[in-house]
Amino acid sequence: MQLQHLRYFVALARTRHFAMAASECGVSQPTLSAGLATLEHELGKRLVERDRRFIGLTEQGMAILPWAEAALGAVRGLAQAAASDAAALSGEFRLFVIPSAQPLVGPFGDALLRSYPGLTLAVTAGTSREIEHALHANEVDAGLTYLDHEPPTNMLVAPLHNEQYRLIARAGTGFDDRAVITWEEAASLPLCLLHQGMQYRRILDAQFARAGLSVSPKSIADNYISLFSLVRSGHFVSIVPDAYAGLFEGVDWCRFVPIEPEVPVRRMGLVVVGRDPLGSMARAGLIAAQQFEPESMIEKFYHPSNHSI
Repeated sequence: MQLQHLRYFVALARTRHFAMAASECGVSQPTLSAGLATLEHELGKRLVERDRRFIGLTEQGMAILPWAEAALGAVRGLAQAAASDAAALSGEFRLFVIPSAQPLVGPFGDALLRSYPGLTLAVTAGTSREIEHALHANEVDAGLTYLDHEPPTNMLVAPLHNEQYRLIARAGTGFDDRAVITWEEAASLPLCLLHQGMQYRRILDAQFARAGLSVSPKSIADNYISLFSLVRSGHFVSIVPDAYAGLFEGVDWCRFVPIEPEVPVRRMGLVVVGRDPLGSMARAGLIAAQQFEPESMIEKFYHPSNHSI
């Protein structure tokens, strides 16, 4: 059995499209189809339902998918172990990040590449559930996500930031001189929020519910760029993680206002699968993440002048 055929199978299961899977694997579509046919012949089972296009995995295909992912993960771990000299660690560090944690990429990436200059950093955005699956399938080396709310299973963690919330509004729309705003006031405003499939939105809805409030946003989106664009129009406001206030330091079109009362701390941080032995990439990520104190990470990185001697 050839590992390349397992790669074809796993790529097809992930992309659900023959041409996309072939492109991801760097082969032609006929080559990918021939490899899948060979794998099915070797196992004596049909793994993929197909006509002229991908329909889905068969029951047998679903059964072997976790084993195929684990086998490919083990091979990648073996290669990392063979090149485990930390001083010469090289290759691509694959990081999966939830949208709320994207402001943490800069501080973490800076620490990682300073410690391991032979690495390159590849960042992908996705949901917390996608991160958990990708980590267990060894498709990525680490994730940036929430550590306490819907925590991923069987993970080693390094806290990076204690999250609070900020109202963001366009400058000149009545919030320039506000020192704080209450949750009751925020609920009555024309909000644009992430959709409810995003973990941050579920946390936010739970916070409103604890305050005896419910919200009906005027607009929803699946990314922060859309939210910020809507806010900049002047017709909407939003509620975002406080880390974005650091990221937007010096931007003159927006204002960030703390919301009171502050909520219980939500820890965000790095997660890696708790394997034994721990892979060299995962170990490098944990070492880089452990350089930070969650209470000051964002402040020190985005406002270094505040900490000059």
